[in-house]
Amino acid sequence: MRIDATFADLKSKGHMAFMPFVSCGDPDMETTLAIIRVLAARGVDLIEVGFPYSDPIADGPVIQASYARALAAGLHVSDIFEGIASLRNDRLPPLVAMVSYAIIFRSGPEKFLRRARDAGFTGLIVPDLPGDEAGDFATMVQGQNLDLIQLVAPTTPPARVERILRAASGFVYCLSVAGTTGVRDSLQGELKHQLKDLRTKTALPLAVGFGISKPEQVQELRGLADGVIVGSAIVRQLEPLARNEMSRDDVLANIGEFSAQMVAAVHR
Repeated sequence: MRIDATFADLKSKGHMAFMPFVSCGDPDMETTLAIIRVLAARGVDLIEVGFPYSDPIADGPVIQASYARALAAGLHVSDIFEGIASLRNDRLPPLVAMVSYAIIFRSGPEKFLRRARDAGFTGLIVPDLPGDEAGDFATMVQGQNLDLIQLVAPTTPPARVERILRAASGFVYCLSVAGTTGVRDSLQGELKHQLKDLRTKTALPLAVGFGISKPEQVQELRGLADGVIVGSAIVRQLEPLARNEMSRDDVLANIGEFSAQMVAAVHR
């Protein structure tokens, strides 16, 4: 299902979307694919798939460490595309790639986008490509029948927001805070003002990420956002596996249970 169709279906039911983040290749692609299957089985609405990069943008220490483990194990972009493509016959929600433009540029934008589409991705988030300078790339992305999700922070000036939204499709990724990803206990008031303002400027769904970590935070966003994105709270659960302190089956069970709780919260 396309991203816009997913959000439209959820809206018709009065539900928000839950979109977990998966860091590819930590500790290996086999585990990553197993996590994606578990998330799909637990009923998540979209899945954000992170492409490890040696100099990540806006990622906090948990995701940075996960990326470092994957790269140290020898992960390549082709491994990600091949792994995701192997899931074609699985019933999956839309997959969105979180990928540095440096990786896209190195591969060649047109080639990267074709491979992403053929592997089964439905959209991209490119955090180091300024949204208000993404016009040509956005056209290229849409030419491959993909969405380019844009990021907006509480500190983004209004004039820039307008330009960013013109290049956006799929949904708008609303940063709950200015800074890096990571677990936080509460959401800041300025986020709520930002979401209300964005409602007047775009018909695209609004999904909030950076700092969402528990079902209780969903209630704070009800009526303001269309979805929530969780990254560090899930990626952190891979750390015991990396240290050989927990089995993969136990880690998958924990991720599945946490995801089920988040799904229940957003679909309430």
